[in-house]
Amino acid sequence: MSVTGIAANRLELLQIADAVAREKSIEREVVIEAIEEAYQKAARARYGAEHDIRVRVDPKTGETTFKRYVTVVEDDAEEVNEYAQKRISDALRDDKTATVGKVYEEILPPFEIGRVQTQMARQVVTGKVREAERERQYEEFKDRVGEIVNGVAKRVEYGNVIVDLGRGEGIMRRDQSIPRETFQVGDRVRAYIYDVRRETKGPQIMLSRAHGGFMAKLFAQEVPEVYDGVIEIRAVARDPGSRAKMAVVSNDSSIDPVGACVGMRGSRVQAVVAELQGEKIDIIQWNPDEATFLVNALAPAEVTKVVMDEEDERVEVVVPDEQLSLAIGRRGQNVRLASQLTGWQIDIMTESQESERRQREFAERTALFQEALDVDEVIAQLLVTEGFATVEDVAYVEADEIAQIEGFDEDTAEEIQARARDYLEKEAAEYDAKRRELGVEDAVLEIEGVSLPIAVALGQGDVKTVEDLAGLVPDDIRGYYESKDGERVREPGILESFNLSAEDAEALIMRARVAMGWIEPEAEIEEEFAEEDEALGAEAAAEEAVIEGGQTEG
Repeated sequence: MSVTGIAANRLELLQIADAVAREKSIEREVVIEAIEEAYQKAARARYGAEHDIRVRVDPKTGETTFKRYVTVVEDDAEEVNEYAQKRISDALRDDKTATVGKVYEEILPPFEIGRVQTQMARQVVTGKVREAERERQYEEFKDRVGEIVNGVAKRVEYGNVIVDLGRGEGIMRRDQSIPRETFQVGDRVRAYIYDVRRETKGPQIMLSRAHGGFMAKLFAQEVPEVYDGVIEIRAVARDPGSRAKMAVVSNDSSIDPVGACVGMRGSRVQAVVAELQGEKIDIIQWNPDEATFLVNALAPAEVTKVVMDEEDERVEVVVPDEQLSLAIGRRGQNVRLASQLTGWQIDIMTESQESERRQREFAERTALFQEALDVDEVIAQLLVTEGFATVEDVAYVEADEIAQIEGFDEDTAEEIQARARDYLEKEAAEYDAKRRELGVEDAVLEIEGVSLPIAVALGQGDVKTVEDLAGLVPDDIRGYYESKDGERVREPGILESFNLSAEDAEALIMRARVAMGWIEPEAEIEEEFAEEDEALGAEAAAEEAVIEGGQTEG
């Protein structure tokens, strides 16, 4: 913006304000305020920065008025500015009605603004206008998150595309564009606004063509039923430019949501595929039953069995032997997308693998019961067949559940349970002796969640007091990955064999810290660990996520 009119006549001043306001799409009053501030700065440069000089530009006539203000203050006021303030005793000499806080105005004569002051004023106006323009852009786009916008590629910097949106600029980072898709300056860009941030350098309008919301909005444009809300898109998972899965559900039982999104001869889905550079899209039926939804999500593979672990949000899926590669997909793509779509970690195995595992577990449990309960193989196998997995299951279940097993009676049940409890007591005594031998304090056992086996494992990890436990972080307990010589190496945790979740590990440490008096009992776990999580760094967390994702795919 040119501010050569800083020293212009009144009419030119208003014309400049109008032109700038139109060009930058901001309020005329904002430009006039910027000009007033620029004049004010120039006046203070001429008369002295200590003076309280204020400038008023009449928005109708363009007439400019310079005024100097002097404020009356108490006699004992500290650091009185003699150019802008006057003590009450001095003011009363000239004005008997003077009171503390009274302001005297003095109109200053107009003056010619020199080259230096003009340049300074130009910078003030430019800065103010730019600030107002940024605020206008933020206010305009902050409510448009989740919309698709069209623009023109303005610059391409290191794979990032700066897009001219007409009344603002958006940035599409390299990782938010579709792989192998390139834009040249002047190309039209269609993208999705996924975030608008207020930053010091101006609002950042974040654009994406890889976001799941972009595909969902494209379907809303192509499928009237989606736009009208008759069909809902419940979840989207994408491998941009390659493959995607989208879960849909209809609020009208007479409308097939999958068929409506595909369209006559695939016309609707093909329009979206063309925009996404040939990305293959699997449209599946969403189902409130999570097991059914998981089966649908793994299409086109067939699923014969689903075992869900809701606590860890993991699911074990069994597929026919010949369907394994189809279920996993190329480079694990199918199972990875299904996992993203459903929010469950998916482990896939074949029917033969499951059969082998069942046989192995059956043999292991049978051997455990034979040894622990001192029974023959037939009785041990009967217990395993009835669903008993551990000695604790046998020891503390209702006696009737054992007595009802074919060939058992109440006396047999009582004897088996007595043997189970004796075994557990003996095992506990051995663990306790081991715990004492390792030097683990009794107070550690008083922490909720610390069993004798856990106490022994802590002792083997040189954690022997409540203070030692309180000083740990979750990664010490669960293990973590780190880079060594360019390779990711797993560092085992003290309690890794117990498969504690991140939440359980944090809760264990939190209870120890409460016991030590380091924190209040009602303190939130998230607050305690926020600083530690930040210290671990995003890079380490990303490495673990990548590796865990790779294990899921396998």
